[in-house]
Amino acid sequence: MPRAVLTQLVLLLVLLAFYVLTLGWRGVALLVEGGPALRAIGAAILVVGAIGVWVTVQELRFGAGTARLGRALAAEGGLPVDDLPRTPAGRIDRAAADTAFARHAEETRDRPGDWRAWYRLALAYDAAGDRRRARAAARAALRLAGAPDKVD
Repeated sequence: MPRAVLTQLVLLLVLLAFYVLTLGWRGVALLVEGGPALRAIGAAILVVGAIGVWVTVQELRFGAGTARLGRALAAEGGLPVDDLPRTPAGRIDRAAADTAFARHAEETRDRPGDWRAWYRLALAYDAAGDRRRARAAARAALRLAGAPDKVD
């Protein structure tokens, strides 16, 4: 994992822990202290903290699973070559990304049970700028590879 990504991950987890401990402590105090309105606010604080922890855990599992598949595909020599032309700003040329996408979409239609095809399709969606479909294709690759995936 690149150092910058690891630094961001640690910062995210530290901030989440700070939130959960600080506001969670206050949420418990509100539950204990007062009337119905304070108890409702305390409960809401605890629920939001729990949702934040759950989402973070799911995202970490998704990221670890896709990274594992990426490493496996790279070890097999099956990752697509990143040779798409880029604009002067560094963005991938949209027409070239669409062409690459069509090739990977066809591969996925031909081999719908192959996680490798779905993973390459996820990369093609990502290159084309469609993050929602990229995540969906990555989830399909995780399911087909037998990796745990609970992120929607």
